[in-house]
This record gives sequence, structure tokens and C-alpha cells, in this order.
Amino acid sequence: MPTSMRTFVVIAAYDEAAVIGGVVAGVVQAGYRVVVVDDGSADGTGPLARAAGATVVTHPINLGQGAALQTGFDFALAQDADVVVTFDADGQHRTSDIARLVEALDRQGADYALGSRFLGGTVDLPPSRRLLLAAATAFTRLTTGLAVSDTHNGLRALTRRGLSRLRLRQNRMAHASEILHQIALAGLPWVEVPVTIEYSAYSLAKGQRMSDALFILVDLFARRMHR
Repeated sequence: MPTSMRTFVVIAAYDEAAVIGGVVAGVVQAGYRVVVVDDGSADGTGPLARAAGATVVTHPINLGQGAALQTGFDFALAQDADVVVTFDADGQHRTSDIARLVEALDRQGADYALGSRFLGGTVDLPPSRRLLLAAATAFTRLTTGLAVSDTHNGLRALTRRGLSRLRLRQNRMAHASEILHQIALAGLPWVEVPVTIEYSAYSLAKGQRMSDALFILVDLFARRMHR
């Protein structure tokens, strides 16, 4: 997109002191403004992110990733952001994919660019996690009508107009499905972009257990049925 566009990268972080400095430094070195929402961490995540070059907004208690992202969205919009990119704190995203997402918004006239590991690639993705992601994607396609290939991918870019149509109310991990549901309701153009997700022992340990993800799917289904 034009160099005059103000792009903010929002990172929700909870107890990520082991990796947050390197993650933030990589994004800052690529030339982006970084906003880390320290979601009630007890391990020094906030100070380490600030030292690496991020603006840090702090939740005094842990509210969940959905709430942390909404805080980051509100902050970025208040700072006149034109584009907001969401980026995970655990080191599994590649900084080089940010530019691909932002460029796709302009090239395809979209308001949402959604990263897809299944159009791109994965490194060390366990078979059990692949199965879980496939189930989540099938559920999302069924309930939203969006023909996405990857549901729970935290790497995405949103224009100011697109972001203004979203308001996260699912504080915890169910926010990923909620975002896609609200994108479907917004009726604005979206596109999927190939990205690479690199799994590590650290990121897998920080991720959801199978039982957690199944609970999220059941909860979301129940909410849909009561609307």
C-alpha cells in the first residue's frame, strides 16, 4: 500500500517474556509500529516489549486474547491507523508475511486479508493439530458462509473501514471465529493470503489443548442457535 499508510501491528501477549523481545524487535526492524497489549502478565512481558521498541498498553488483570486484541484495535484507531495487522506473540509468525497481507489489501481492493497456512505452509505442525484446525474450519464455513481455508490463524490485516465494523465480545480464544462471523456480516471484501506458520515446543505448549478447542466450538454453536 502507499508508504503514507499508517500500519500498526497489534500483538496480544500474556506471560510471553521468553520470546516477546525477539518478536517485537523483528517487527520493529521491518519498519512497523508495534502495539503490545500486555494482558495481565506476571513475568515482565510488558517491560521487555517496551525495551524492544513497542508501545505497551497494559491490562491490570488477564482478560483473554479477544479482549486484548480489542484494546489494541481501539488504541490503533485512536492513533489514526489506516491498517492494523494482528500478530501472535509466541514466535510462530514470520515478519515477512506482514507485507504480503498489507499489499493484498491494496492489490485486491479488500478490507480484510486473512492469513492461511493451508494456502501457504507450516513447519512442524502435529497431525492432531491439523485435524483440529480442519474441524474448526469446517464449522466456520458452515456457520458463516465464508469459504475460508484456515479459521484460527492470528495473522491478518484489516483496513480502518474494515476494523470499524468489528467489535469483539468473545474475550477468550473464541474471538477467532467471532472475527470471521463479523466479517461475514460486514459484507466488505476479503481475501486469503498464503502465510507460513512455524510451530515450536514453546508455541505448542502455549496453544490450546484439544479439549479447550472442542469446548470453544460447542460454545460458539450454542450461541449461534440462540440468536
